[in-house]
Amino acid sequence: MKTSALGRIALAAGVAALTAGALPATAHADDSKVERKTLPVMVEFSDASFQDADAVKAGTPDTYFGTGKDSLASFFTEVSRGQYTTVPAVEEGVVGPVTLPMTAAGCDHNRINTLTREALAAQGLVMGEDYESLSVIFPAQKTGCAWAGLGSVPGPYTWINLYGTAGGLGVLGHEFGHNLGLGHQGRSMCTDGDLVDCTSNGTSAKSLMGGGGPAAGFSAPEMIRAGWLSGSEAVEVDASGTYTLRSLHGAGEGTRALDIPMGEDRLVVEYRHAAGTLDGAIEGVHAYRVPKGAYGSSSLIDMTEANKTVANDAATDADAITAVTDTASKVSVAVVSSGGGKATVKVSLDGGKLTAGPSAGKTTAANPAPAPAPEHTGSDTDAGDGAADATEVRSGGSAPAEDTTDLAATGGGSNTAPPAATGTLLVAAGAGALVMMRRRRRA
Repeated sequence: MKTSALGRIALAAGVAALTAGALPATAHADDSKVERKTLPVMVEFSDASFQDADAVKAGTPDTYFGTGKDSLASFFTEVSRGQYTTVPAVEEGVVGPVTLPMTAAGCDHNRINTLTREALAAQGLVMGEDYESLSVIFPAQKTGCAWAGLGSVPGPYTWINLYGTAGGLGVLGHEFGHNLGLGHQGRSMCTDGDLVDCTSNGTSAKSLMGGGGPAAGFSAPEMIRAGWLSGSEAVEVDASGTYTLRSLHGAGEGTRALDIPMGEDRLVVEYRHAAGTLDGAIEGVHAYRVPKGAYGSSSLIDMTEANKTVANDAATDADAITAVTDTASKVSVAVVSSGGGKATVKVSLDGGKLTAGPSAGKTTAANPAPAPAPEHTGSDTDAGDGAADATEVRSGGSAPAEDTTDLAATGGGSNTAPPAATGTLLVAAGAGALVMMRRRRRA
């Protein structure tokens, strides 16, 4: 986000989406790149207007579609390695302000969506024909919303609850991640080395969906869910063996993730290393539990005894694994070596418990690791569309009211995502933000 363009008013972001379904994004040219036509719309209420509508309108196109590293389009282009991005649905990049015939009080996101789509249809802009994602931006004053934004998991609609503090790409990208079918990525503390006995605790910090901010990008299971790792890049392990991993977000060809069966669940193993603007603060081999194949609902496996991943001064490999075992499913994984842009990992599926190699030790103050040499991300990769797995919706002149189940919410002004949760409702306070999540659709 270009804060100078937004001036005193900044997108403190939140995103909401109705679960009418995720629309298929437009494939560009030879299907090598998915370009999702996104329509930001500024809306006002009968009793509440933007404090500086001109500043919001001037800054919004750059926030969504600019070429700078802090735009939504640039983030998705990099993290997907050129396979996915957002593009403006209209030449101006943004529509509005449009005044809705409703008061702001009550934070009625259902009605906001309905009336916004009706106003757009009156202008000849129809969901599914003229745009594939709708992002509604509205002033926060008088709404009484308990969230800075909502996001369907997955879905084509987004709402931005505009606050006077900057949320930036960390919130906007997070909510568009929900639209791709990604939930909040939590963390499983497994301090005794066995995955049979783990406790949910906090967020992963290894993904934008887990409090890691934009610089963390997405984790391997999330990349699999989005369709951004090819079959040769995400290897489904069906036999014991030794595998070489290259960095998840780095350039070039090679295996980036191991997808290992673990009872009814999956165990996804990745190697992280600085690449472009991503992973400068992440290093080492990391593992995630994927519950019953729901890659968008994965959780980081942390073998440490202390909560190190949320500390600002934590080592880049603070929660990197050296060896993990799940005795129930007879799966064992051990790191032979790791660093400098690649890692070697052993996998056993026959009940043998593996131990880490001599080059898999963690960085210590006495034995510091050299600063990682960043890799540069490329864009010459296979196509993938992580948001095309739900029913397409088209609206005519009058948009119908729609239900708002399957919503995920984040607070404003913070890149911290809430813990992963199941059930119908999650309310969590953290980093000064209220976080709410309605029933999350299984990825």
